[in-house]
Amino acid sequence: MHFRKLIFRRIIEVMAIFFLILTGLFLLFHLSPGDPVSRMVQPGMSAEDASMLISQLGLDQPLWLQYLYYVKNFFTGNFGISFHYGQPVIHIIGRRLPNTILLFTTSVILSAAAGVFWGKLVAWYKGRPIDTWVTILALVCHTLFLPWIALLFIWIFAYHVGWFPLNGMITPEVWINPSAGFLTKAADIGHHMLLPLLTLFIIHVGSYLLIMRSSMLETLKEDYILTARAKGLSEKRVRNRHAAPNAYLPVVTSIGLSLAFSINGGALTETVFSWPGIGRELIFAVSNNDYPLALACFLFISLVVLVANVIVDVLYAYLDPRIRY
Repeated sequence: MHFRKLIFRRIIEVMAIFFLILTGLFLLFHLSPGDPVSRMVQPGMSAEDASMLISQLGLDQPLWLQYLYYVKNFFTGNFGISFHYGQPVIHIIGRRLPNTILLFTTSVILSAAAGVFWGKLVAWYKGRPIDTWVTILALVCHTLFLPWIALLFIWIFAYHVGWFPLNGMITPEVWINPSAGFLTKAADIGHHMLLPLLTLFIIHVGSYLLIMRSSMLETLKEDYILTARAKGLSEKRVRNRHAAPNAYLPVVTSIGLSLAFSINGGALTETVFSWPGIGRELIFAVSNNDYPLALACFLFISLVVLVANVIVDVLYAYLDPRIRY
């Protein structure tokens, strides 16, 4: 019962926060200095065309009425038409969001799995050479500047060596070939994804390793670990069945939040590698004054971050019963 109350309370809190974000973005886009039309269209528009556009967009209505239409349009999935593409914004988001989720979910899962494994191992061998060297390597990875390492990888492995494509997500020649099957196309996507995936893996694995190491060291000081050893259990069983599961809690929080904020901050990665995701689309929309598309990208990213927070809270409460009460 307490667990259900916790979930319900978290959902209500997230809905309230998202409503504030929705309102804040509306005010940001509508109350910023300057004429909204002049920010949305190319210069040189006639006064008649500008007046017609203002009427079509509803900008001649009172602000409170514009806000009601804005909220209604969001909940009905009507984000307007992209100025650049001339297509419904929801269709553009629907094409780009799966690409972002594919890249960043894969990178978080792989880096978290490796970081948890090595963090658990080096904590168990604290003070030995493996602990020292792996921890130093994790600190180096954690402090690397993403654009620098991404451009370095492109320069070495894509430009000079030629092992990977320079940019994009697919090879057009492969996808227009009628004889190319599902496995061929999937392999083509995987080939394009390897370099950005490697970059994200190196950037994130260090933080997971350090968090797991710290949590594991704290767990190993607990009395129940001493009791498990006193029972004559093997060191491997004490490490994997008693210490590690309780050390996972901070890592679960880190994984959930990093997945959300990786998608949120993925614009830089997607831009460097020309990966057709929602982050790259956001930068393009802002740069080209495509405000309906930019607004929708902001809203979807905010929604992903908030949902990830709810999932993390629920998982944390499930893994640690003390939080439910």
